[in-house]
Amino acid sequence: QVQLVESGGGSVQAGGSLRLSCAYSKNRYGFACMTWFRQAPGKEREGVATIDNGDSTRFADSVKGRFTISKDNAKNTLSLQMNSLKPEDTGMYYCAAGPSVGGHCDLGRSIVYDYWGQGTQVTVSS
Repeated sequence: QVQLVESGGGSVQAGGSLRLSCAYSKNRYGFACMTWFRQAPGKEREGVATIDNGDSTRFADSVKGRFTISKDNAKNTLSLQMNSLKPEDTGMYYCAAGPSVGGHCDLGRSIVYDYWGQGTQVTVSS
């Protein structure tokens, strides 16, 4: 049974850092893509960062240069290192796993992803 469990959220001041983790269990097929999404109150869920099974990564423009995504296959852990945090980074952060689309991991469409964690809250104060 596939499970994804996020941890590491919290409250920080602008300019601070947080590291999110997602512990996952796989089915026998594994995941082509693992992606971090976030959702702020009153806003749509948006893709933040994604990594494929070849460890290629992509980031939303809003977090480029500040966030890093990584995956430890031995420990079945997905991580999101978030530096230089801004108040607009506030939201519930979810890890998701699913297939690639056209050979790429999709940051724009959450519906593509089959498996989701329960989320971890990140709050950045100014």
